Amino acid sequence: MLIREAITEDWPAIWPFFHRIVADGETFTYPVDLGETDGRDWWLMKAPNRTVVAVDDTGAILGTAKMNRNHMGNGGHVAGASYMVDPACSGRGVGRALCEYSIDWARTAGFRAMQFNAVVETNEYAVKLYQSLGFEILGTLPEGFLHPVKGYVGLHIMHLKL
Repeated sequence: MLIREAITEDWPAIWPFFHRIVADGETFTYPVDLGETDGRDWWLMKAPNRTVVAVDDTGAILGTAKMNRNHMGNGGHVAGASYMVDPACSGRGVGRALCEYSIDWARTAGFRAMQFNAVVETNEYAVKLYQSLGFEILGTLPEGFLHPVKGYVGLHIMHLKL
């Protein structure tokens, strides 16, 4: 698996799984009816932020991550990131590779910490992955997320000191 900078021409391969994940409404706080243009504009970040894709040896996109400052001004030393893995590629280590990549990016860029603002508590795979990489749950916003099946569930704020 190779992780490389995303380019605009990657969007047609990202959009189908991005759209499915967002429309399912189980893991992101994005509007479930988010359109393609807005999705692209939100996901494909410009420098100094970064968006990457994980590709296999054929060049097929397996997943994507966006990395950015989580806060501005005097909080600009804290990074954030978001990840989407094509559901057809789950269980292949794509999410772990993207998360490790983003941590390395944040360290290299001089950030002092990473913060995830809204990790849905029912997204158990993501929570376990982040914890295995050293993230801690700082707190949970009770009923901060309306899950389409499980109703109101908590949103974790997760943190990693770099």
